Amino acid sequence: MGIFSGKEQVQKSQAELLYEVQMRKERHFRANVGLSWFILLLILILAFSGQSLTIGSVTFRGIKVDTGFIANNLSFIAGGLGETIRISLMSIALAMILALLAALGRLSTFPPIYALSTFYVSLIRGTPLYLQIFFFFLALPQLGIILPGLIAGVLALGLNYGAYMSEIFRAGLSSVGKGQREAAIALGMTPSQTMRRVVLPQALRFAIPPVGNEFIAMTKDSALVSATGFVHELMWRSTKVGRAQFHNLEALIMAAIFYWGMTMILSYLQSRLETRLAKGDR
Repeated sequence: MGIFSGKEQVQKSQAELLYEVQMRKERHFRANVGLSWFILLLILILAFSGQSLTIGSVTFRGIKVDTGFIANNLSFIAGGLGETIRISLMSIALAMILALLAALGRLSTFPPIYALSTFYVSLIRGTPLYLQIFFFFLALPQLGIILPGLIAGVLALGLNYGAYMSEIFRAGLSSVGKGQREAAIALGMTPSQTMRRVVLPQALRFAIPPVGNEFIAMTKDSALVSATGFVHELMWRSTKVGRAQFHNLEALIMAAIFYWGMTMILSYLQSRLETRLAKGDR
């Protein structure tokens, strides 16, 4: 017994040592990545600082931006953040519903339902999002259907992303094993109960991380809604004040910073969500 316990202790100490080495490598890697990010960010700031940097016989001149314009209009442009987030949330909710319905339709054995879902996906994927926004905003009034710019943008974004996300939901539904469906039926569940209680919860858990990626992309694509001219979100405000005061560079830089910041926050939240969901698989 003493010999075996001694071997177990040696193996345990070796495993702990390997774990510590691995963790040290990860910390070192993260530190180097953080340092590289800091250097790249510093270079970007210097590029728009208006300062000159001479290295040997070569002089680099930074782009001069009007900091006064930025300070005076920062709050006006930031006022569009709420509208941008509202458009994105409404659109992703609509997209998820349409994607789920389209995925169920593509898995259906009833020809009209299957044809309807595949026709929807093909039509929306085959036309640009920009065209779809203008179709709802400019073309429908000829038929007597007048939609506000916000509703037109949300419908276009929801329909567009719903078509692309349908494949995510279809894959999620298909990932649920046939054995689980058969077990649910053996327990006396109806097909609708099997779908609600067994298939959909597992499919949605599989689909949530990719949907997070789509939501981040949608947050940026919401800028296209500004083309209607009646939705005062982030992009509309930046282009309006930039054109009015002939400072498009500064206005667009501010908009880019806001979009970048939102993307970083959403990416962080998504990574936390993925980590939490991954714990359930262990």
